[in-house]
Amino acid sequence: MTKFVKKSDISSTWFEIDAKNAVVGRLATIISKIIRGKNKNTYSPHVDDGDFVVVKNIEKIRFTGKKFQNKKYFRHTGYPGGIKEETPEKLSKKKPDESLKLAVKRMLPGGVLGRKQLTKLKIYVGENHPHSAQNPKVIDISKLNNKNIVRN
Repeated sequence: MTKFVKKSDISSTWFEIDAKNAVVGRLATIISKIIRGKNKNTYSPHVDDGDFVVVKNIEKIRFTGKKFQNKKYFRHTGYPGGIKEETPEKLSKKKPDESLKLAVKRMLPGGVLGRKQLTKLKIYVGENHPHSAQNPKVIDISKLNNKNIVRN
C-alpha cells in the first residue's frame, strides 16, 4: 500500500550553501532537488515537501567555458516585437541573483506547485543573511567544482 504524506507530517529544514566558485548549473541541480524534496524518503511529486535553501556569496558564482559572455536569456515585454535578450555578464551587473534563480526555476515543475517551491529559495549577495535564527545546515559543494573552470 502506498503511503502519502499529509500536511501535518511535513517538516521543513533549512540549508545554507556558499556559492563562492560554484558552477551555476551544478549548484542549480542540487538546489532544485532540495527544494522539491527529492532528497527525502517521503518524496511525492504532487506535494510540496521540500526544504528551504539559503545561498550566499552569489556574486562569486561561475560559468564554465564562454557562457558568461555568450549565453543568452530571453524575455518578452508583452508588446509586439518586444523580445529582449541579455547575457549573464550584463544580467549580473543589475541582478546578480537572477541567473541562478532562472536556472533553478527551469528545473522545477511549471505551474502553481513550482512557483510555490521557488519561494523556498533565498539568495543573498555577500556573507550575511537574515536566516541565522533558523540554524541552517551548511552544505559544502566545493568538492563538486572542477579545476578547469574558466573564471569570469
